[in-house]
Order: sequence, then structure tokens, then C-alpha cells
Amino acid sequence: MPKISSDADIAALTHWTRSDDGIWIRRSFRFRDFSEAWGFMTRVALLAERMDHHPNWSNVWNTVEIALSTHDSGGLTAKDVALAKAIDALLA
Repeated sequence: MPKISSDADIAALTHWTRSDDGIWIRRSFRFRDFSEAWGFMTRVALLAERMDHHPNWSNVWNTVEIALSTHDSGGLTAKDVALAKAIDALLA
């Protein structure tokens, strides 16, 4: 899958930011507590498994940090944009 060459697709993801090196998109999510954050991570894990595209992420209490990149392609692809949109839809 080709890398995304413009910022247009990324700009459409209103809460995601592109890393300075252009290889990742990132978003931070805050929840009421650990249980809510963990529940969100479970939903994202099931979604990522279905899409066969897995995030780099971390969790500290009520905060989940997600970073997306397509490792096989060495940077951002349409798979990252699609997963970001699907993650955002979980919160809608």
C-alpha cells in the first residue's frame, strides 16, 4: 500500500496529529476512570483485529495514547487513516 503523500487525509482527522517525521499519526484519549479507558481499549483491540492493523498504544489510568503507522510500508498509509476513522467512530 503506498504511503500517503499529502496532509489532506490526515487533516480530515480532526483530533489526530502527524508526527514531525511524518511516520505516525497520534491521538490521546481521556476517560472518567481506568475502567472506561480499559473498555475503550478492548473495543479498539477487537476493531484492530478485524481490520488486521494494530496500533502502538499505552494506557495510564484514564488516558489512552494511540499511534498509528504501517510498519511494512515504513510510514503512513490508507490503513492508518481507516483505522483512525474507525476508532473515532467508537466514540460517536
